[in-house]
Amino acid sequence: MDSIRLKARAKINLSLDVLGKREDGYHDVRMVMQTIGIYDRLIITKIPEDEIRIQSNLFYLPINENNLIYKAAKLLKDEFGFAGGVDVNLNKFIPVAAGMAGGSTDAASTLFGINKIYELGLSQNKLMELGVQIGADVPYCIMRGTALAEGIGEQLSRLKPVPHMWIVVAKPPINISTKLVYEQLDMNDILYHPNVDKMIQAINKESIEEIAANMGNVLERVTIPLYPIIDSIKNDMLSHGAINAMMSGSGPTVFGIFPNERTALNCQAYLKLKKEAKQVYITETFN
Repeated sequence: MDSIRLKARAKINLSLDVLGKREDGYHDVRMVMQTIGIYDRLIITKIPEDEIRIQSNLFYLPINENNLIYKAAKLLKDEFGFAGGVDVNLNKFIPVAAGMAGGSTDAASTLFGINKIYELGLSQNKLMELGVQIGADVPYCIMRGTALAEGIGEQLSRLKPVPHMWIVVAKPPINISTKLVYEQLDMNDILYHPNVDKMIQAINKESIEEIAANMGNVLERVTIPLYPIIDSIKNDMLSHGAINAMMSGSGPTVFGIFPNERTALNCQAYLKLKKEAKQVYITETFN
């Protein structure tokens, strides 16, 4: 196999709690992650030259060592020293700097793809172990589906798949640094912590209503005061039929869970008309 085509899928956080700051500067988290249908397309091809080449449909994305695709390819190259290099063609559709693990999922697919085309024989667990060196979300993006993430996000427990849900995803025209959000998070200022255990119970019961009712994200406390447009989009989703709506990850993307496709389409049309969100997608949960 000289080439492989892959879909690098985005994630949302159904529940995101921060337990405290660690001595290494990271934060301990407890969150429920869910893969959704939005994806980037990657074509990874063997090349004889000892190089890592990246092409992208977005001119402003770095295509050098600052790209997580490059870091993933270099990690495998340094670790296993295979002869030759890779050319990665990236068609990016997941919103950038959006709290949806777009860069992490591209890195995860790169690890998976190079493992295949160079026949490295690495297990999923080994790829996840390597992936955490690139970013905390990379192991989850290799595993995908419905999962409980703990530690800095790298300790993963697979959960029962969520029931099928219609999701509207809306990203306002701002980019947010995850590092900045965590730096500004004051643990003493968190008055409400989402009940992650109740979210897991709701998933086990396959109750969309209870899943929606137990959504929560402590990082909203930092990001929404900085960017009130996030709250505006949430309220628009709720007033146009969402069972619940919430910011994903560190933001600024907002997602809403909808009872059916028609209601989701109506909300999408309204959000596009209002133009607060630059990108508005309808998608589904993916397991």
